[in-house]
Amino acid sequence: MLTKTSISALFLVFSIIEISAAKVSSARPQPDLPHVLVIATGGTIAGEQGEPGTLGGYEIRKPVNEIVAQVPELKRYAQVETEQFSNVPSAYMTPDHWLQLARRINTVFEKRPEISGIVVTHGTDRLEETGFFLHLTVKSDRPVVVVGAQRPPTGISPDGPINLLSAVRVAAAHDARGKGALVVMDDRIISARDAQKLYARTGGFAAQEMGIIGVVARHGVEFFYAPTRRHTSASEFDIRDLATLPRVDIQYAYAGAEGGIKTDAKAVIVAATALGAGERAYYEGLQRRGVIIATTFPSGHQVASPTPGRDSFPVSAGKRKLPTHARILMMLALTKTQDMREIQRIFDQY
Repeated sequence: MLTKTSISALFLVFSIIEISAAKVSSARPQPDLPHVLVIATGGTIAGEQGEPGTLGGYEIRKPVNEIVAQVPELKRYAQVETEQFSNVPSAYMTPDHWLQLARRINTVFEKRPEISGIVVTHGTDRLEETGFFLHLTVKSDRPVVVVGAQRPPTGISPDGPINLLSAVRVAAAHDARGKGALVVMDDRIISARDAQKLYARTGGFAAQEMGIIGVVARHGVEFFYAPTRRHTSASEFDIRDLATLPRVDIQYAYAGAEGGIKTDAKAVIVAATALGAGERAYYEGLQRRGVIIATTFPSGHQVASPTPGRDSFPVSAGKRKLPTHARILMMLALTKTQDMREIQRIFDQY
């Protein structure tokens, strides 16, 4: 005959078994969860300190499998696979890397329809550039989410694990489809067209007055807006057979400048609010040599198009483009045309 004490003991045992089973179940990836591929390129999110738990320096060497293994919560939201593309500081990323990375992502989406989305881990110094290139060259409406960290995983209060978790949740979300490449930092979702690194503290990325397009909240991934400019599956750029990208330089205008910098570039993006007489003469001389000149505000806030008959430069890289983004768009535009009117159309549509 069971006593009250024995009944309580049995209840406690069954409760422990039930809780243990729930923990084991939650630790295993569920077969019906979305498939997400994490492609690692390096950056602070892969940093490893010589003196862990300090504010000291670090080296980029932690492999992607270790980065993912440190976030077991990922298994609640997706079946995660990993791939090591590179493991370098993002300042070492080049246009050749962009081409290889975009081609790899396109191959995955073409051959693996079960992949719901891709997360690219990346250093923050060049994250805005790689993200925008993928925004223009990935040929799928499935999400590509670029994510990084401002503190290494071995440091004090690392931000990489929560950023990675948020990025995977966005990549797995059905509502993320058709939004183009995205940047996820500090639980904020930013279109890669407008993402900009503003500072080196946790988070650090924003889209200035254009705002963010969504958030990653406890209850789920929530979008407020969607990009309207052309991108990804609607993009006209085809990089499959490109060996290299045309060289495009960025030059800044400043008080007292007269130009005169030698360049072998096919085009120059001039970051300027206005040009002095010496600068104007220099860039007009480059134009006569066949170099295409485009202008944008240093802040990326320019919204005006060139005024016919007044502006000597027929191409404006303005309309909400950072100089770095204008350079990337120009590089891709030059793979299609050198006609000024066609280039202006491209700048207007993307």
